[in-house]
Amino acid sequence: MELRDLPSVDELARDSDDPLAVDAARVVIARARETIRRGGDPGDLAALLADELSAARRPALRRVLNATGVIVHTNLGRAPLAEVALERVIEVARGYSNLEYDLAEGQRGSRQDHVEAILRRLTSAQAAIVVNNNASALLLALAALAEGRDVIVSRGELIEIGDGFRIPDVLARSGARLVEVGTTNRTRASDYARAIDERTALLLRVHQSNFRVVGFAEVPWLEDLAAVARGSSLPLLDDLGSGALLDLSDEPTARASLVAGADLVCFSGDKLLGGPQAGIIVGSAELIERLRRHPLHRALRIDKLSLAALEGTLLLYLDPERAVAEVPVLRMLREPIDAVRARAERLAAAVGGEVEETVARVGGGALPLHELPSFACAVEESLAASLREREPAVVGIVRDGRLLLDCRTLADAELDEVAAAVAACR
Repeated sequence: MELRDLPSVDELARDSDDPLAVDAARVVIARARETIRRGGDPGDLAALLADELSAARRPALRRVLNATGVIVHTNLGRAPLAEVALERVIEVARGYSNLEYDLAEGQRGSRQDHVEAILRRLTSAQAAIVVNNNASALLLALAALAEGRDVIVSRGELIEIGDGFRIPDVLARSGARLVEVGTTNRTRASDYARAIDERTALLLRVHQSNFRVVGFAEVPWLEDLAAVARGSSLPLLDDLGSGALLDLSDEPTARASLVAGADLVCFSGDKLLGGPQAGIIVGSAELIERLRRHPLHRALRIDKLSLAALEGTLLLYLDPERAVAEVPVLRMLREPIDAVRARAERLAAAVGGEVEETVARVGGGALPLHELPSFACAVEESLAASLREREPAVVGIVRDGRLLLDCRTLADAELDEVAAAVAACR
């Protein structure tokens, strides 16, 4: 085919009643021109138009089967929701709700009321507020409590997490001024005390959630830092990052931080808690009220669907055993290795793969040194790309010339889908 043989846009789109046909035809013809100029054959233009129209209507946000062994996988949407949380989302989304309406009083209410009581119960906090993610929670707290004043932070806690998010940048955007104390590897409570002056607004501790400094290192106990803050009548804000409501290795819980003396604690809803994306702040009623009244609160507020999912997740935590059984993140973290191995053996038998011992990770910037024993089904490396293009997509880990499908992050109900996908790609 030559350039002069190409149909016009109208000619190519004429037989389609799809309202997107004209735009799709322009794309197909432009690609065909480039192919011809390179000496190639553009192929069946009508078929290419049908493919382009199909792609235009296909959702870009797709379901993925996580076979990477990374439980809280940031690139794959972090925490999968519990069934109860999904049910709450559907119930709230299908119609109207009392999002900001007090049914008892018949007047305007607050969306914060739906989760504050349960957060107070789970953390022993005086009050709580929820925004759309933990970066927003930190930004709101700093803007409301420290705008135009100093915030004291250890140099060893000026972290950067995914996608270039840096603590100093958040401080700058909040209007607060950063005061660094200590060194990268060693900071003491006395360093904070010496830095306090009339310009100081608060003390900030940032949990080193996505890395650890080992060896010749020292950080103050939170109790000691709280004593310094109290001695100067300053609030202490503890940013836990991933956060947790149950004891998980050396990851601090929100309740423990408050007991140790933090005035405010902020953490994520979609990491170790296992809920939707959210930023949760618990602590002093007086400080929470200041956050609630700050103009940024409205800009950063949580939406109704995330709020419904968060409430559904938090309700499970009222019974810790039920939470471990039903919150997917907790189930994967606590699941016995024999159950993981059994899944790997079942998958290997179904696809003709090999069972391989491996190590899973927590992910999401949590417990960076924590390794979880796991088992994977190993198949040909050449399957990796085609499995990613399936519906649903299957994402594993390529290692030593093979594709590992880690079964700690695959549920029992997903094995048949993975097996079918592997069979279709061979």
